[in-house]
Amino acid sequence: MTEINLPHAGIVLLVGPSNSGKTTLLNQLIQEQQIFSSEVVSSDQFRVLVSDIEFIDWNRRPKSEADALFYEYQQISNEAFEAMDYIIAKRCRLNKLTFIDATHLRDYEREKYLQMAKRYHVPAIAIVLNLAETELLRRDLARDFPRGKNRIKQQYQHFKKTLRSIKKEGFRRCYIFGEEELQVLNVNRLDNPLLIDVGNGIDIIGDIHGCFEEFSELLSKLGYRENDEGYFIHPEGRKILSLGDVMSRGPRSIETLQFFQKHVTAGLAYMIDSNHGWKIARWLDGKNVKLAHGDENVKAEFDEYESKFGKDETERLKEQIKELLLEAKSHYVIRKNGVNVPVAVHAGIKDHYIGKQSPRISDFCRYGDTDGLDETGKPVRKDWSIAHQSSELILWGHDPRTQPLLVNNTLNIDQGVVFGGNLTAYCFPERKLVSVKAKVDYANVPDNPLKELESKRLAPPNIRKFLDGYSVLTEQYGEIAFYADSTKSALDDLSHYTLPLEEIVYLPPTMSPTPKPSSLPGYLEHPSDAFDYYQANGVDTMIVEKKHMGSRGILFLFKNKQVAKEYIGRETLGSIYTRTGRAFFKKELEEQILQVLNSDLSSYFEKYNTDFVLMDAEILPWNLKARELIMNQYAHVGEMALFDRSKLREQLKKAAANGKDVGSWLEETDEKIHNALVFNEVYQKYCWETEGLAGIQIAPFHTLAHSNETFFGQPHTWHMEKNKEFSDLLDLFLETEYRMVNDEDSMKSAIKWWEEMTEDGHEGFVVKPESYVARHKGKLLQPAIKVRGRKYLHIIYGIDYLQPENLSRLKQRNAGKKQRNALKEFALGVEAVNRFVRRESLERYHECVLGVLALESDPVDPRL
Repeated sequence: MTEINLPHAGIVLLVGPSNSGKTTLLNQLIQEQQIFSSEVVSSDQFRVLVSDIEFIDWNRRPKSEADALFYEYQQISNEAFEAMDYIIAKRCRLNKLTFIDATHLRDYEREKYLQMAKRYHVPAIAIVLNLAETELLRRDLARDFPRGKNRIKQQYQHFKKTLRSIKKEGFRRCYIFGEEELQVLNVNRLDNPLLIDVGNGIDIIGDIHGCFEEFSELLSKLGYRENDEGYFIHPEGRKILSLGDVMSRGPRSIETLQFFQKHVTAGLAYMIDSNHGWKIARWLDGKNVKLAHGDENVKAEFDEYESKFGKDETERLKEQIKELLLEAKSHYVIRKNGVNVPVAVHAGIKDHYIGKQSPRISDFCRYGDTDGLDETGKPVRKDWSIAHQSSELILWGHDPRTQPLLVNNTLNIDQGVVFGGNLTAYCFPERKLVSVKAKVDYANVPDNPLKELESKRLAPPNIRKFLDGYSVLTEQYGEIAFYADSTKSALDDLSHYTLPLEEIVYLPPTMSPTPKPSSLPGYLEHPSDAFDYYQANGVDTMIVEKKHMGSRGILFLFKNKQVAKEYIGRETLGSIYTRTGRAFFKKELEEQILQVLNSDLSSYFEKYNTDFVLMDAEILPWNLKARELIMNQYAHVGEMALFDRSKLREQLKKAAANGKDVGSWLEETDEKIHNALVFNEVYQKYCWETEGLAGIQIAPFHTLAHSNETFFGQPHTWHMEKNKEFSDLLDLFLETEYRMVNDEDSMKSAIKWWEEMTEDGHEGFVVKPESYVARHKGKLLQPAIKVRGRKYLHIIYGIDYLQPENLSRLKQRNAGKKQRNALKEFALGVEAVNRFVRRESLERYHECVLGVLALESDPVDPRL
């Protein structure tokens, strides 16, 4: 039986004179459902498409007519081939298989398609139908439109030349079949070897570099267990995928290579081609390769292996390892439910390379986008990730980063284990990161990339990465995407109005009211709805904290000016900024406050052995930041409303004295005057005069971080105790009242407390779960819910918001978007502080801060 192995994509040239059976063969394959009719393009088909003419016969015509007809045929053929080539090119770009039904008897015709295949990184194969000239002539006589004896003979002469040269022309495979072989032809369609199904899950692991001990620890952490045959098996049937560079630099390259040789052969693991892997493969293949940058360690291990196990055993192992490395794929596309989701590659990939194979693609995937060498002989790496636009998440390594780096839907999971960093795995489809710490710095080189990154920690971010939108991978929420419009708006704020980027290490999240308005008559918000939300989500213990009506402020305070330089690059005692990153106070007043805070906190810094403290606080009074808003929007509105309504009441009283029936109007006006009085009373309660520091109060409700740790794992009761500790230390600091709610009685007591404080004009309180980060069935819960009082809401929703028709309309409000943004901003804030304390780069924590500003630029009802 004769076999053809068709590639999953590429160009298949049918080669042979007219009547050799090219169209018949293709029609047979279509009928047998071995190929699709859409995969076939033919010159005859396109001649009809461009000209409506099926056949032109210039035989047995006078010379003048024959020449004219032949010229017309050439014109039609040129247009037909141009249209056909356009379609073929598009199919190649989409990684499709295309059969070209034409004679292809001249070398330049075949060369054109070889070059097209090379340009679009797909294979080209040739199927040559070699029939005798007598058979071709016999078949021509039976055709509806015979080509003619002379034309067939001419084509056959060209075909004999083709048979002598075609196998040397560069086709991936060239099949030559006679008439007998075509009768027993078997066609196999090969799957794309770069596509793998997610199956029960895949754990993608970054560059191992011979750190076998850490690799074993990571496998154990992922749930793999070694069986009696020495295979590491996951109980759920998951598989391992290495991003390459499993060897070199580290201490146990041979063990790591043996692991993958064994597990790849058994179908339990995949391993991708890489720069170190390719060099070792060529060395094992006898090529003249200079072993450097840790590759010499592999040779030393093989030398030691030979001294222990002998030359024959070593050669056998070398052959196995060489085969493993040479057969490693440039990248893998992981599919879930038939859809390409992540792409695993060593150093990088262009979008139009995904799912394709070629020497150029392999080079790019091994080395990334490079631009020559630097003065030390290392490649200068260009940022290929900026151009990534397709929907697949690109998982890559090669270029060590201190933490997994998500940029433009590309995730670097090489955390430099061999340089003393971490070994990272990305679990798919769970989209979870797992890592283990290196035991030591195995490489021990002066140009340690992790230390170089640390030295450049405060280098300005590459703004180009953010202009077209970007994503941030957060521990609490997962991936959060930002679009170009909101990102550009946020960048504009950071460029013109905020503090320097390095000083904004955290921006607080927005706070949502309850998911649904209160069902109680006369209330828009009520504590019972907040309690219901948390109880429905499995939270039994809650904290209620009095809500100060001030302005949100972040306090970033250093022990002294010298340590500040280590963290943010300049000497300062700290900064106090708003929830949008702008300076809270004018410079002179800020310096005054910072001096007082630094003096009062000196014992605190010593007690906790920290270089800084980061706090989220409310700064009072409200008019410190909202003076213009108060004067223009509240004072003026309140005074004019009271004046107009009082005038109306006087006129109505005169009308009543004259016997007019205006009683109902008078009642309504009295109610509106009462509303105006409440409005004026409420906003004034939050305002008082300050002079310098006198009159300023600061209520810190979250102690976010010290220089060596963050406090997101502490319950809210701990944060409230810290609030008391600060208020005892500093006169500027204000203690916040709070209560625990964990049963029916404490809930009723909290509601009564809320009613009393809000009736007295205070804003209300905030309900929080006991845990700083709360989840229910894997879902992140609102970090806090604000419940504002009836009186206070006059200044938010309007003087007469409690009138039945107004309240009924307001109860239709939808807090869904506000809640989503609150969760995202909360996760970004936690992520930013964690990254800063881990001493990650400015770009890493800046992208979180930028994300909060981008979400804040997203239009949401400001009254929520």
